[in-house]
Amino acid sequence: MQLAQIQTIPEIMNVLKVLSTGFLAFLLAFAITPLWTHLLYKYKMGIKIKETDVNGEKLTFVNKLHANKAGTPTMGGVIIWVSILLLALASHFIFPWIAKVTDTHFIARLDFFSRSQVWLPLFALIFAGTLGFFDDIMSVKGWGSNKGGGMRFAMRFGWLVIMAVAGAWWFYYKLGWDRLHIPAVGDFDIGLWYVPLFVFIILFTAISSNETDGLDGLNGGVLLMAFSSFAVIAFMQNKIDLSAFCCATAGATLAFLWFNIPPARFFMGDTGAVSLGATLGVVAMLTNSAIVLFMIVFVYILESSSAAIQLASKKLFKKKVFLAAPFHHHLEAKGWPESKIVMRTWIFTMIVSLLGVIIAIFGMGKFHQ
Repeated sequence: MQLAQIQTIPEIMNVLKVLSTGFLAFLLAFAITPLWTHLLYKYKMGIKIKETDVNGEKLTFVNKLHANKAGTPTMGGVIIWVSILLLALASHFIFPWIAKVTDTHFIARLDFFSRSQVWLPLFALIFAGTLGFFDDIMSVKGWGSNKGGGMRFAMRFGWLVIMAVAGAWWFYYKLGWDRLHIPAVGDFDIGLWYVPLFVFIILFTAISSNETDGLDGLNGGVLLMAFSSFAVIAFMQNKIDLSAFCCATAGATLAFLWFNIPPARFFMGDTGAVSLGATLGVVAMLTNSAIVLFMIVFVYILESSSAAIQLASKKLFKKKVFLAAPFHHHLEAKGWPESKIVMRTWIFTMIVSLLGVIIAIFGMGKFHQ
């Protein structure tokens, strides 16, 4: 089949658009990594090893295991969201010009900067990424009112709530979204309850992503599979630009993982973990896949619930349920090597992601939104 013939088949062109966007995002993120890494090391943006977990428990045993990571730069997540932003803008403003000059129409097709599908998740990515960026700087420099530096949790949480409420308002009042899709069952009109559901989803994914980002490659692998899954789900809903955005996010995350696998060259930081988590939540709501989301990122449920259970048990019964929290620290305290925890988490996430995609596709029925 000749190229000219291929370009007349919309389905094939859409697949090529999505995959090409992911590949370009990988190349762009990979290309800017050396420069960003150089800046991080030059200005000594290294982390300090945490002395306590999310519940205030001393991490004496875990600290010994992570002692060699002290000084490793954070804010590697900047590579991901900056690459996605640059590629989105280039696809809309530069690619059409290149296509015209070179008479290559396919390049113009790579534009995925659509208002209806991409602006909202891109806004969440940049907003939360910027918030996390300043929090990371404050943590490294020891600035701020938080112990050891950084924003207080209440301040970070407050800004995330503002973003989530703004997004919920836009979805409900501007776009008229008020339905929850349950795979294989159908759509249910939940009315104003859509707003708190939206807010909960964004806060859950943003905070849980940050809690999971505690081992080299752990959260990066989970996010890679999650965004790849939603690229497929969005594609099956004919949301091609959103699918391309998800694939671009997966591609940039893959480039990040190249340098983040043990021993990590740098860490994701709040600027990556919180922003990608929040963006994942927005994508889930855009595809009306809130139920499937919890299956795909089931690891997030384990991490967040372990921290919540640990905190509640300490407050109510003065006893610990886990050796440390979140759950990946518990496994470390049990003697699991870091690589074993990361690899098995990846495998588990791969399985539940595949299952989630299958359920999402076969459970669509007469999906409309």
